[in-house]
Amino acid sequence: MARYSRGAGKTVKSAMRRRKRGTLKSGPSGKKVTSRKQAIAIGLSEARKKGVRVPRKRASRRRSKTSYRKAA
Repeated sequence: MARYSRGAGKTVKSAMRRRKRGTLKSGPSGKKVTSRKQAIAIGLSEARKKGVRVPRKRASRRRSKTSYRKAA
């Protein structure tokens, strides 16, 4: 079974097209998106909002605030 649905592909494709035209904006800041990876991420998040079958986002790994030292 395909990991991403056809609808997800269409949404990503449209996001890439908007990036090429220079009309793709990023989040609340509204800055112009120039990165290919960022355009794909925006397209996938838009697809998720539409309810299209897309794998869930990976949980981000957090580093602990305190660094541990090896005992000598």
